[in-house]
This record gives sequence, C-alpha cells and structure tokens, in this order.
Amino acid sequence: MSEHSERDVHREVTELQGKSATAARLFDIRRIIGGLFVVYGIIVTIAGITASDADIDKAEGVNINLWTGLGMLGLGLFFLGWLWLRPAAPPVPGESSAEGPSKV
Repeated sequence: MSEHSERDVHREVTELQGKSATAARLFDIRRIIGGLFVVYGIIVTIAGITASDADIDKAEGVNINLWTGLGMLGLGLFFLGWLWLRPAAPPVPGESSAEGPSKV
C-alpha cells in the first residue's frame, strides 16, 4: 500500500499550484520593468530638479533630466498600473507549454 493517501497527495498538489501561481505573479516582467523605471525615474527627476543653470545651458535651455525622469516615472507607473489592473492569470492545471501539442 502507498504511504500517502489520496487526500494528502491532493493537498500537496494544491499547495504546489498555489506556490507556482505566487511565483508567476512575483516575477511578472511588468513588475520588474515598472519598478526599475520608477526607481530610475525618481533618480533622474531629482537630478533634473537640482540641475544648475550651466547644465541646462549645455542642453540648449531644456532641462532634459527633468523631462526624461518624468517620462521614465510615467512609463514605470503605467507598467505597474497595468499589472494591477490585469494581473497574471494562474496556470491551468494539466497544461504546460513544455509538453508540446497533444496528439489524439
């Protein structure tokens, strides 16, 4: 006879599916890209706010760090908003892209 009952196996499979779904949401590329753009956008925006007149004159009167930082910040927030509005769907049990097409 087997050491594990059917109930124990079902519970373990359910736990593994939950961990897989959590890992898929955690490492969603939108979270990584959005987070990096927000962090770098804040840094570049601060550099733009604290820019001297000499730095602005180098860019022909345009505070390029400020505008680039705000753009990066906006893009990062877009990615994080997209992630919040459309979260990754949990994987469907029994389906795997590595298995290839099923043959009938």
